[in-house]
Amino acid sequence: MTENAVILEGVESPDSAMTLCSTVHGAGRVMGRREATGVFDKQSGTYKRAPKVTEEMMMGSVKEAGIELRGAGVDESPFCYKRLPEVLAEHQDSVRILHTLKPIGVAMAGKDCYDPYKD
Repeated sequence: MTENAVILEGVESPDSAMTLCSTVHGAGRVMGRREATGVFDKQSGTYKRAPKVTEEMMMGSVKEAGIELRGAGVDESPFCYKRLPEVLAEHQDSVRILHTLKPIGVAMAGKDCYDPYKD
């Protein structure tokens, strides 16, 4: 949500052959959704497990990057994902970056919206 995105092209290499010419489709998560949001007990009104990411953390990161954010919950914040440069470095022998895109805005379902396709 705050980092650049890239459009990649696969390249012939021993690495690409080993992965059957498949590659990443995103940076990947470093923490699960519940780890980010915590586990809240509605009956007691307390957290069973404290959240690791807060709304303030997420919005501070988005503001610092100069991104307009609409919707989103902390489970999709930048703190939940690997850093793209590190991921690209791991795959440098099997992909070529064709385009780099700098985000100016992000729109996604709000934190209170049910998404049956979330993992």
